[in-house]
Amino acid sequence: MSQTMSRTAEIRKIAKVGDDKAERLLAELLRDLFEIEPKNVVINHDQYSLNSLNGFFETADGAFFFKFHQEEGEEAMSGEYYRADILARAGLPVDQPVLMSALAGEQILVYRRRTDPRFSDVLRTLDLTDDAAARKRAVDAERRLNEAVLKVYLDTLHPVSADQVAAEPIHRLFSERLIDPTAGTYPGGRMASFYVGKDFVFPDLTLDWETFSRCRISVNGIEYRDSIGALFHQAHERLDPTRLADAGGVTAHGDAHNANVWYEEDGGEARLSFFDPAFAGENIPTLLAEVKTTFHNILAHPLWLYDPAMAAEYYEASVVLDGDLLRVTTDFGPSPVRRSLLDVKAEALWRPLLGELKARGMLPADWRRVIRLGLFLCPTLVMNLRAGATTHNPVSSLIGFSVAVMAGSEPVAGEDAVSRLLDMIDPDRG
Repeated sequence: MSQTMSRTAEIRKIAKVGDDKAERLLAELLRDLFEIEPKNVVINHDQYSLNSLNGFFETADGAFFFKFHQEEGEEAMSGEYYRADILARAGLPVDQPVLMSALAGEQILVYRRRTDPRFSDVLRTLDLTDDAAARKRAVDAERRLNEAVLKVYLDTLHPVSADQVAAEPIHRLFSERLIDPTAGTYPGGRMASFYVGKDFVFPDLTLDWETFSRCRISVNGIEYRDSIGALFHQAHERLDPTRLADAGGVTAHGDAHNANVWYEEDGGEARLSFFDPAFAGENIPTLLAEVKTTFHNILAHPLWLYDPAMAAEYYEASVVLDGDLLRVTTDFGPSPVRRSLLDVKAEALWRPLLGELKARGMLPADWRRVIRLGLFLCPTLVMNLRAGATTHNPVSSLIGFSVAVMAGSEPVAGEDAVSRLLDMIDPDRG
């Protein structure tokens, strides 16, 4: 192991190539951290583990589920992961770990093993085979969770300083992925390693970074104002942690994508609860608190982000370079359950939250831009969207960048799913 690589980074790296040495190293880590004797350690290899690792093990005391989140260059970063008690104190439904380590490079949570599915798995099934009754149970559960989250946001909304905001670990999901983790220079981090200087392969078209980053995109006839490069530059400027105190702060999970949510059914009704609060905080900038859930639970589906090979089988996408405009045509679109989840997110959370910010004089004039830029960074920096770099292919890559631009940029004319969402939650509209 290198002198700079953390133990969790080493385990995740080895696990990616399918080497069973990862299980042995993980057993050693669990033994060292918690003074337990883990047996039958198994690492899960699922599509949602983009920046994390999870799996199971047993001890004489029973069966357990583990999860840890690991970022590149985390050894050079400040702040702490896994303040799991924050959410419980605030009254949010959260599964509490039985063992926890927040040591730098050795952050890991251990839970009693459950048989409940993750909400992400329930929804994926509904994406592929819609069932009206099952969809209603899932959407009703989502509404109740959003109502509980909104109450916590309204109860904890408070003015924050730039220093308080900057200390929150949630920025590792956004601005810190744009910069070099040691020098702080831009472009750096994932943005540079994923995209700068690279080639972008789409169906019947390959572009270099300089060309691609300057192009605006049209998707099914709707043109967008901002290029990929412009959106990255704007995100680096506006999502700087020192500029995000203007809408106050709240207590939030911060990364509640549905692979971090349990789905429990009882008596025909479903209940959702969080786990893995790797980025929880009490001063999370209000406008970022629900960005990850909005994108990763809704706009990232069906299939294109987490199941790119299947997306290429289910959907078509083509592109033509017309001057500085990429004209994309695709039949990709949200499934019924994702459309319903978007309505719930708008009605039960975003609209009342923005209304309260406006009532308290805490809503920035450019709130739409802040939300859009956060949405844009979700897919582009959670994994490499270039075809052939990891799991993406030309079709899923084209769909992915198209959705990212739709999320990040206002249309020149017309409307789409994201512009309709922002209009729905605008407190100045009737």
